[in-house]
This record gives sequence, structure tokens and C-alpha cells, in this order.
Amino acid sequence: MQANIKCPECKSSGIIYDHSRGESVCDKCGFIIKESMIDLTQEWRAFDEDQRSRRARTGAALTPTKHDHGLTTEIGKGRGELFKVESKKRAQYYRLTKWHKRLIKSRDRNLSFAFSELQRLVSFLSLSKAVHEKVASLYKEAVVRGLVRGRSTESIISALLYITCREEGAPRTLDEIAKASNINKKDVGKTYRYIARKLGIRILPAKAQDYIPRFGSLLDLSEKVQVKAVDVLDDATKYDVTSGKGPIGVAAAALYISAVLSGEKKTQREVADIIGVTEVTIRNRYKEIVESLGIKEEVEKKVKEQEDL
Repeated sequence: MQANIKCPECKSSGIIYDHSRGESVCDKCGFIIKESMIDLTQEWRAFDEDQRSRRARTGAALTPTKHDHGLTTEIGKGRGELFKVESKKRAQYYRLTKWHKRLIKSRDRNLSFAFSELQRLVSFLSLSKAVHEKVASLYKEAVVRGLVRGRSTESIISALLYITCREEGAPRTLDEIAKASNINKKDVGKTYRYIARKLGIRILPAKAQDYIPRFGSLLDLSEKVQVKAVDVLDDATKYDVTSGKGPIGVAAAALYISAVLSGEKKTQREVADIIGVTEVTIRNRYKEIVESLGIKEEVEKKVKEQEDL
């Protein structure tokens, strides 16, 4: 259907474009409004994905995760390409590749290296495409504003990942990001505070509920346990038990409590080792939650039953 066009005969706006005939026809009275129109569709056919990719005349979609948005110009992919050129033109080809590398701006080289590191971290931490693209955009902004000078690329990328994961509701701990990037946890934290201040990003405290799905998956707990853990946290929030406490420790304790109540045996040590907190932290948060919710006796009874099995 074509919008904003009306039939001159019946004034109907139901106009159909017939691709096979190259005509615009009124759907109501059949009046031909335009004929011999140019067909802008592709003239070739493809019967599988391989044929479609070989016959397509366009490249991949533009993406902020590439330093040049995906519009890369590359003369040769290595020294091996040199020997595919005629012997008479090898010297010229070699000069072209050398000058092409020299003429690339230092900013593009920086972005190229940074985005390759970002790709590695996104893959390692199993992050979404939305997080990937947002971090890439923030890093470009940081480069333009000169915030990366005097700081390692890895620390900037790690800090931006930490910020973006928090904003997107899929938080990763500083320990996880530091381990993935091989950067000291304190350096990541310091860079995170610097970047957030300079870019004017206000990060709200992470909620323990946001950690439940991922921690539950790491602990191999069922969906029922994860839902119950969220309910436990919601109830604990009403009694102001979680206020001022680290969200990771609170989430770990809630998962432990819900696993015990649901009959899925998990010890405090198992939970602590997998999530990356101490047993003391889980024990303290556990005591505070069960006492405030009045389920201490029920949970301890379940623990004893599981120990006797």
C-alpha cells in the first residue's frame, strides 16, 4: 500500500503497487495511476543463505562496536597476500599497505585495540549486544574528551563495562570484571569513579534482586528457588534489613535460605565459594533475614533434616 496517494477517479487511498507489472493500481476501482515504474527490488534470486551472502552487494550493518562503524578499508590481510600479486606490482602493493597503516590516525588505532579488548570481555562475561554497543559509544566519548590519556585502555573498558552492566540491570561484580580483564580490582574501582564523575553518570546502588538470576544459575538452582529468593528479598526490604548491606552478600543469603526452604541442598560454603563472598558474610546476612521475617525455626529445622539425610 502507498500512503498519501489517492485515486483521481474514486478518491480512494487504497493504492497497491504491483511489482510484477510496475504499476500503481487503485484497489477499489482498478484505475491505473502509474505505469512503467522502476522496480527497485533485487533482480537476483537466492535459494539458500550461502547464495544470498555471495550475491548480496551490500556489507554488514553499521555498528558502534567498530572503530569505523564497520566501514573498514583494508589493503591485504597479511604478508601472505603479497605473493598473490604479480611480481611486477609487488613493490607497489607493499608501499600501499605500508602507507595505509601509517596514515591511520592514532585515535583509530586506539579505538581498534580498545574494541578488540571489549569484544573479548563481552564474550567472556556473556553480556548482551546492548551492553556491548553502549560501552563502545561511551568509550568513544571518553576518547573525544581526552579522558583516556594516562590510563590503560583495559582499565577504562573495564570501568565502562561495570557502569553499563549496572545501568542495564545485569550487574557484574568488580571481582568478576577484574578477573576477566586481569586488572587490579582497586584500579578498576578508581577508574570507574573517575569516569562516572567526568561523564556525569549517576549510578544508583545495585539491588540484590538483580543478582539473583545469574547467581542462581551459577549455583544450579531451579527457577522456583530463584523466585522464592526474590520474594524473601522483597519481604526483607520492607523490614529495612538489606539497607546499607552489600547486595552480593544479601543475594547469596537469600538464595541459601530459599534453597533450604525448597529442599535443594546447598551449604553456606558452597554458596560462598561459587558467588565469591565469605561464609561469615552469608551467615550474618542469613541471621538478619530469618530473624526479621520470623522464619528462623522453620529454616533451621529444614537444615537439620537435610543434614540427617
